[in-house]
Amino acid sequence: QVQLVESGGGLVQPGGSLRLSCASSGLSFSIYAMGWYRQAPGKQRELVAVITSGGSTNYADSVKGRFTISRDNAKKTQYLQMNSLKPEDAAVYYCNAHTRVIDYWGQGTQVTVSS
Repeated sequence: QVQLVESGGGLVQPGGSLRLSCASSGLSFSIYAMGWYRQAPGKQRELVAVITSGGSTNYADSVKGRFTISRDNAKKTQYLQMNSLKPEDAAVYYCNAHTRVIDYWGQGTQVTVSS
């Protein structure tokens, strides 16, 4: 059974930092592209960042230069380092693992940015 478990969310002040983690089990982690998505209340889920099995990365324009996605294949874990957080970054952040034929999602972790 595939599981993706996010952690690291919480409350942070504007300008602060958080590091999200997504630990996986039950899948051949290294062959999957991994991503982070977020969904704010009343909004559609949106892509934040993605990292391919080869390590190439892509970011939403809104987070470029502030967020960094990474992966540790040995630990079957991906990360999202979020710096200079803004109130508009507040959302539930979801971990995603995908290939061309299959998609897996975590349960989400809440990020709140507020003073």
